[in-house]
Amino acid sequence: MPQKKLTEKTIAGLKAPDPSGRQVMYRDTELKGFAVRVSGTTTDRAYIVQRAINGNTRRITIGPVNVLSLAVAKERALDKLADFYKGIDPKAKKAAGATLGDVLDDYLEKRKDLAPRTCENYRAAIHGHLKPWLNRPLSSVTRDMVERHHIAIAGEIERAQRARAQHDAESWERRAKAAEKRGWLDAAANHRAQAEMAKKRETVSGQVAANNVMKVLRLVWNYAADKHPEIGSNPVRQRKLWYPVEARTRHLRAEDMPAFFKATMELENEVARDYVLVLLFCGLRRREAAALRWAEVDLQEARVLRIPAAQTKAKRKLDLPLVDFVHDLLVARRAKGKTEFVFPANSESGHIEEPKFHFGLISKATGVVVSAHDLRRTYLTVAESCDVSETVRRALVNHALARDVHNKYIQISVERLREPAQKICDKLKQLCGIEGPKGKNVAPLRRRSERN
Repeated sequence: MPQKKLTEKTIAGLKAPDPSGRQVMYRDTELKGFAVRVSGTTTDRAYIVQRAINGNTRRITIGPVNVLSLAVAKERALDKLADFYKGIDPKAKKAAGATLGDVLDDYLEKRKDLAPRTCENYRAAIHGHLKPWLNRPLSSVTRDMVERHHIAIAGEIERAQRARAQHDAESWERRAKAAEKRGWLDAAANHRAQAEMAKKRETVSGQVAANNVMKVLRLVWNYAADKHPEIGSNPVRQRKLWYPVEARTRHLRAEDMPAFFKATMELENEVARDYVLVLLFCGLRRREAAALRWAEVDLQEARVLRIPAAQTKAKRKLDLPLVDFVHDLLVARRAKGKTEFVFPANSESGHIEEPKFHFGLISKATGVVVSAHDLRRTYLTVAESCDVSETVRRALVNHALARDVHNKYIQISVERLREPAQKICDKLKQLCGIEGPKGKNVAPLRRRSERN
């Protein structure tokens, strides 16, 4: 690196691009670490500061020669050099000043591949549980802070869940007493049953949520560290300190299916009734079934549900053959009138949203506690008992095939899925105690009240 006493006159005499065709640095003989960089390919000339710190060479651009005067450039260079002499890396200092909130916003803006709901969940995790940290520099978050807050999040959620269950129980009890005063004994009994359900409600420990918050924080930190390695090691890397979470296994047991089916058929809300049955007989995710449009249902020739990629969690389209039970159910539903959604509701989205209330009614009638996703788990469990291959099971529920070269070549058509799908349907009908002929001659699905 050549040396010169940098003055306005000598800087004006530096040719750009440099005749050598390469970038050249001219170090100032008076201010150590200060230099002018001359491009080898363009007319660019800029003031820079370059020093070694912690075994690494750092070069910081002060500004273009044609924009800053030499005096101003030297004044700014002195500030940077002062940080070097104190052992402070100016690049790390800049990165260290970025707040958690800023980095989160930048991360979500850059990750165009993330689904809108995923972005909402990430933002809710940080804003909901790490709000005091949003305006803190990300680099100020320590491992000790992470470990302590991880425990605190789980405790806060568990306490909130218990308080909510107690509040709901007390509310239903007040309604029961008010109904009794008015002589509404049936309503009072129903309210008191709801109060008992609230008392026995399965509360969330908060451990899963606490782990998820840490996962998002780790993602955001890694994103920042990729751009600025100077911020240091990720304090959320100690996964062994996270709460152990066992995979959920709850599903509808074979012995509970007749009672579950009977209680589902007796739901007063026919939209909810049909929705729950489609979940069971198709293995769809809650939102995939809820947002199903009639435009995506072919009841005639193809007899297929065509769920677009944008509507699935995997972002892969799902063409699912209509088994006889679901076909007849949807034919009966279609005959009730024209709507955009298969399962319409008076909601902001226009379709059924949260089926917890209806699952609660089924639970009250049967003592069987399951969720929408438990029915998906039930569908796969029954599919396995029918000796349906893993590849076909994955295709039916839109799970990705195992990641190897062989599976990348496999393309499964909807017709390939039709026979195993019907096999699973027949087994489910048998387990539920549904009687009647199979195939195209199946009678349309009707409620018990409609059959009497």
